[in-house]
Amino acid sequence: MRALLSVTNKNRLVPFAKGLLSLGYELVSTGGTYAFLSSKSVPVTQISQITQFPEILEGRVKTLHPLIYGGILALRDSLEHITCLKDYGIVPLDLICVNLYAFGSVASRPNRTEEEVLEHIDIGGPTLIRAAAKNYRFVLPVVDPVDYVEILSKLKTKTLGIDYRKRLAHKAFEMV
Repeated sequence: MRALLSVTNKNRLVPFAKGLLSLGYELVSTGGTYAFLSSKSVPVTQISQITQFPEILEGRVKTLHPLIYGGILALRDSLEHITCLKDYGIVPLDLICVNLYAFGSVASRPNRTEEEVLEHIDIGGPTLIRAAAKNYRFVLPVVDPVDYVEILSKLKTKTLGIDYRKRLAHKAFEMV
């Protein structure tokens, strides 16, 4: 199992990441989240090791890659999709934990510059969230640190039902 963690709000992230590791998840992460988890001695793989492509344009492009989105969007009950994953060496992603840049708070600051506002427009985050929520039957979209404890509990007890997955998908679409 593989989880992608890419968060601005790092509250509660370390216990969540460690909980996922204890359940057998491999953790993949983007720049800032990778650095944060690594500094806390949490084993994590940098996304560029998966894509074999570095983060570019000062971090503006890091997750937009077929090895990531193929792993999120593949229908696990479709032989065609599973064959495609195998043909291209794509490992499925089972959990996407993303929250977004604080655009609203930056945009509403009186002294902000246009450049600051533009740099807080998140592109990859909403795309990851929407992809995970679209495929909620197979990929768990996680957007709120408040949910971390309950998600870990449901994963441990194998009580992660379709209604709960739908609720998380709904929350994800609301965020975006």
